[in-house]
Amino acid sequence: MNNTGDQNTAAAGSDKIFDHVATSLLPTKHGEFRIHVYQPLGESVEHVAIVKGELKGQEKVLVRVHSECLTGDVLGSLRCDCGEQLDAALGKIAAEGLGVVVYLRGHEGRGIGLANKIRAYQLQDQGQDTVEANLALGLPVDTRDYQVAAQILDDLGVRSVRLMTNNPKKMKKLADYGIHVDERIPVLTAHTPHNIGYLRTKQQKLGHMLDFEQE
Repeated sequence: MNNTGDQNTAAAGSDKIFDHVATSLLPTKHGEFRIHVYQPLGESVEHVAIVKGELKGQEKVLVRVHSECLTGDVLGSLRCDCGEQLDAALGKIAAEGLGVVVYLRGHEGRGIGLANKIRAYQLQDQGQDTVEANLALGLPVDTRDYQVAAQILDDLGVRSVRLMTNNPKKMKKLADYGIHVDERIPVLTAHTPHNIGYLRTKQQKLGHMLDFEQE
């Protein structure tokens, strides 16, 4: 696939840092999508774009940039709301008929990896919150970078986005790589006894835009 949109290309991080390696149709419970696989140069990790409709040249495209979460996305863990956010995003894109989920591998546990995330869970079981647990392990709170997401959106021809996120830092980081964010779309999920503490910490310490007033 060829990069489109000179404005985005200039700001999305100079030289292309990935190869587009595979694509096919992907039938899901939300309908049919097209899946694209991207591999960063010199790395084994593979990122995914799950696309609905023809995005080339489109503006204000509905977009979810989703960080890999094995426990939430695959195993249905109630510690987080990641799986619910992914499902909600695919459903909303399917209903609109146009959009993309950029699924970033290597972002497990806000970038600390699966084993370290499980170690952090153990500390959370002992009373620490998600931020405290990372720091107690000598790990950063969040190491995620979104350059490849910006370049994938550029490769797909997306000119501007309506970003489905509760995280204003994600909006800023994408903007820093040249992705124009027209609007933030909140991602609303259910709060449970298992994830309410985690979500409150994300609101209070990480700046996520979450509303608990209706509880």
